[in-house]
Amino acid sequence: MKMIRSAVIGVGSMGRHHVRVYNQLENTELVGIADPDPSRRSAMERRYRVPAYSDYSEMLAVERPDVVSIAVPTVLHREVAFEAIERGLHVLVEKPLCATLEDARAVIAHAAAAGRVLTVGHIERFNPAIMELQPRVAQGEIGRLFQVHARRLSPFPGYVRDVGVVLDLATHELDMMLHLVDSPVERVYAETGRNVHERHEDMLSATLRFRNGVVGVLDINWLTPVKVRELRLTGARGMFLVDYLAQDLFFYENRIAPSQWDAMALFRGVEEGNMLKIRLNKVEPLEAELRAFVDAVAAGTTPKVSGLDGLRAVALASLLLDSAREGRAIDVEAAARERGWTELTAGD
Repeated sequence: MKMIRSAVIGVGSMGRHHVRVYNQLENTELVGIADPDPSRRSAMERRYRVPAYSDYSEMLAVERPDVVSIAVPTVLHREVAFEAIERGLHVLVEKPLCATLEDARAVIAHAAAAGRVLTVGHIERFNPAIMELQPRVAQGEIGRLFQVHARRLSPFPGYVRDVGVVLDLATHELDMMLHLVDSPVERVYAETGRNVHERHEDMLSATLRFRNGVVGVLDINWLTPVKVRELRLTGARGMFLVDYLAQDLFFYENRIAPSQWDAMALFRGVEEGNMLKIRLNKVEPLEAELRAFVDAVAAGTTPKVSGLDGLRAVALASLLLDSAREGRAIDVEAAARERGWTELTAGD
């Protein structure tokens, strides 16, 4: 098998893990890293014995990798991705894909015109709990889906200065809801707050109404002393609970199934049934993500998370920010029509 030459641009809190994983994948050769911070560069250079550059353009020109992970501040994603694509590289851009939908659309078009693989680092798609959950939901194990409730809470990360919690954290859950609900969003409403961040919002409470009737609830902040990563799906047959951090998946059964709802069942309402902890083969999501990226490049196939997936998360994040700023619910179809965002109103 041909070795894929890999590189990483930006080796901060997330990029350094890309370096570690590329270094251990059996079908990749880590050939270079780039970061303007000398202490981060030297740490990676010493630990992995890999050439380190302050200028990513120089690194790309000298080392000539096949694939690159871009883990720089969000506002630089378009600029760095454009140059990597122009040099013929396949690109993984850490989420969010870009700071604006217009930049995201430009990166997607640039990669398509060059025939390069573009994927976005929506890492939770590769969490074993989500990989087990998605087909179960699609096959109707939970019955008709009513609500998806996401809680993503953290202490304030001092290193995130260029965007707020909506683009940085909520995009995880927006992508996850689109992935699991498999229906366009019709309406969004959001409230945000800025409490400790210097320039951007650090708290989000929001609801989304999907075309198929499912309601999404987002509880996202950088204000909680403990880290919480939790997703609940409520349906006619019970509730799935995902603990992203522990990679655990639970199913709480509703003993009264919809097919059994007679007059007495309707009177009694929902009733607690068995709780099942579903056995999972736990893996590091980042390793699974980078392996899938490299495999897609080697095989010339579509990546599991496409540029369009990343664009949709950015677009919905933008509408949530608009909703909070304007103090009103936003009709997604009307907003998309006004702005030419056809990607948001595709069929179920």
